[in-house]
This record gives sequence, structure tokens and C-alpha cells, in this order.
Amino acid sequence: MAPAPPPSGRSAGLGLWTLVALVVGDMIGAGVYTTSGLSLGALGSRGLVMAGWAVAGLLALCGAASYAMLARRLTQSGGEYLYLRREIHPVAGSIAGYVSLLAGFTGAIAFAAATFGVYARAAVPALAAMPSQAIGAAVIVAAGLVHLARTGAGAALNTVMVVVKLVALTAFCVWAATLIGARPVPVPPAPAPPPFRLTAFGDALVWISLSYSGFNAAIYVAGEARDPARSVPRAILIGTALTLLLYLATNFAFLYAAPYAAIAGQADIAGRAAFALGGPPARHAVAALILVSLATAILSMLLAGPRVYAQMARDGVLPRWLAGGAAAPPRAAILFQVALAVVATGIASLRDLLSYLGFALSLSAAFAVSTLFVRHVRTGERPASRAYPLAPALFVAGTLACGLLAALAAPLQFAATAATILVGVAAHLLRRPVAARDATG
Repeated sequence: MAPAPPPSGRSAGLGLWTLVALVVGDMIGAGVYTTSGLSLGALGSRGLVMAGWAVAGLLALCGAASYAMLARRLTQSGGEYLYLRREIHPVAGSIAGYVSLLAGFTGAIAFAAATFGVYARAAVPALAAMPSQAIGAAVIVAAGLVHLARTGAGAALNTVMVVVKLVALTAFCVWAATLIGARPVPVPPAPAPPPFRLTAFGDALVWISLSYSGFNAAIYVAGEARDPARSVPRAILIGTALTLLLYLATNFAFLYAAPYAAIAGQADIAGRAAFALGGPPARHAVAALILVSLATAILSMLLAGPRVYAQMARDGVLPRWLAGGAAAPPRAAILFQVALAVVATGIASLRDLLSYLGFALSLSAAFAVSTLFVRHVRTGERPASRAYPLAPALFVAGTLACGLLAALAAPLQFAATAATILVGVAAHLLRRPVAARDATG
């Protein structure tokens, strides 16, 4: 039985700048406000951390160019699940789908929500007595309720909040650069860094790459975009380039605003850097900015993720009730995602989530981009882009190299990713008889 076509009733409304906002909102989440402090503790050098952001940014640009090629050919919602299912094998699609389910969205939403809870307790005295996990869970539920109404409501709110976030981040970078440049005495230098270790740099690069992982967010809602063959690729490229520039400026401010000892190994590097620049008022202002950023990341992921599960349900990989109706958001999939993310919010530390998410998502993205080469070899069809084959080759090679280095440095995270892959294989084998009965019955 051929897969059912995507619902057509939801295809109107998502234009270019809404998609750009989705990309930026998904990318600028928890990672940019936490990763540099942890990376500095692991690498011992501000310069190496900035190099990590630059290298990961270049890989993200190569990945964005590659996903733009994929998005021009396949204009349905579904992302990596759809690409690997169509070009490699249904089981490969199932693996990618479960990586998206467990890591790409559930784990990433939990990471953003847990970070939201930490910063909310510090910024709002009335919340200090509440567990951070409870605060994060409440935000997830609230974002889910917004998306249950209709696609346009959640997308419009996300766009407004992303604009606020971009303006505030730009203002912070300009303010920080002015203060750092005007200091009569520079920030105390860091101690002599430890010897350079390639495995440690690769592990940090995987953490940093997580902050760029949302560059492909628009592909998950391609079936609901206007003129998806044009708007989705453009949104991916514009959103990624804009985020790269902001990341470099923002992390320079974070790394050079405060003494090394105050930020190395600390997850709340943003708050500590703001305090060093402007005292408690600056720290509270940055905390508010972080809360807006995290809220938009959660909104973006709750818009994108359920579309993947709805497509998987239409293909028989997940239960049919997750597919939703033809003229409404996939409400069952949204509620499913909310429930999973709430459960995941309190089960792992930020550092563990950071390593697991970065490793799992980077591998899934690399394999999705590799389908460009598979199709070229199999059918002779060459992507109509000047960036081919250089951009996809750099992205796949660089991502797999970083993943290998991270696996050497953190074998437990590799084991967690392997377990996720096994879940995808097992679920595919278990669902296959059910899908066959549905097709014949």
C-alpha cells in the first residue's frame, strides 16, 4: 500500500520569514548559553572554544547548503526520517525517526526546559522554591497548548518572540563589545592551557554543534509551507547564516567578559559574564533574554517534532492515531511529544544530555546528507547546486570525524546513541506486521 499523501488542508500559511524564525528559534536555545563554559573547562583555552564555534559554524553552513538540496527534491514534512526512508531503506528511516523522537526533539526539549528552570529560579524570586524540573515541565505544557489550537497561532507567537530575541541579543553584543573595549585593565589571563587533546576538542565540538543542530528545522514542516521547494531551502540558508554571526559575537562576549576562573566549567556562563559586565541588573536582563530564547526554542521544537511523528504514523511506523486529521494540527502527536518531553526533563544532567544529543543528532544529519550521494550514484541525478559535492562531503566527513572523536572521549554517550538506534530497529520490526494488517484490513 502506498504511503498516504500529506494532509493538504494544513499547507497554507507558513511563508519564508515564518520559516526563518522557526530555524533561528530552534537553533538559538539552551546550547549557546551553556556550552562555552563547559567547553572552556574541558579545553582550557578561550581561543580553542572560539575556534570550536567557528568550525562548527562552517560545518553547519555546509549542512544547511546540503539540506537545501534535499528540501528542493522532497517537499513533504518528515525530515531525516523521510529522506532515509525514501533513499536508503524503510528501516533506516525508522532509525532516523526514533533518533528524532528520542534525541532530536524529546531530549532537546528536555534540555531547553531544564535550562529554563535553572534560569527562571535565579531570575524570579517567587520561583526559587520550585524545582527547576517542575518549571521546565510547565513551560512545555504551555507551549503545547499554544500549538494545539492551530498551526498559525503557534507559528505567529514563535515569530514575534524570535524577533524580540534577535534584537535583544544584538543589543547585548554591542553593549558587551563597547564595555570590553573600553576597559582600562583587560580581563585577567587564563592559566596556561593543558596540552591540546584532539579527543577533547572533538567532544567539545559535538557539544557546540548541538547549538547549530536546528539549522534544518524548516524541513520538518515543509508540507505546510508555501512554495516549499523555494521557501524551505532559502529559510535554512538565511537562518543558519544569521545564527552563525550572532553565535560568534555572543560567545566572544561571554568568554572575554569575565575572569577565566569565574566561567570555566560553568553552565551559566551567560549570567556570570553579564554580572562581570554590569552587576546584578545586567545578570537579570540576560536571564530574561535567556528565558525568551529557551521559550522560543521549545515552541519551535514543539511545532516541528510532531510533524515527523505524524508522517511516521501515516507510513505505519508509529500508531495511526498519531497521524491526525486532514485540516488541523497533529494534536495527538503534539500531546505525545509534550508527555515524552515532560518525562525526560528530570532524568539526566545537562552535561549528559549535551553529549548524547550532540552525538546522536550529528550522526543522523550526516546520514541524511549522505543520501545526496546515494541518489547520484543510483540514478545519475546530480543536485542542481554549485555547492555539490563539496558542501555535503565536508559536512559528512567533518560530522563523522567529530562523532568518532566524541565516542572515544565519552563512550557512554556512544552507547546511549547505539541503544537509540536499536530502539529504532526493534520498533520497525515490531510495527511491520501491524502495518501489514492495517494495509490488508
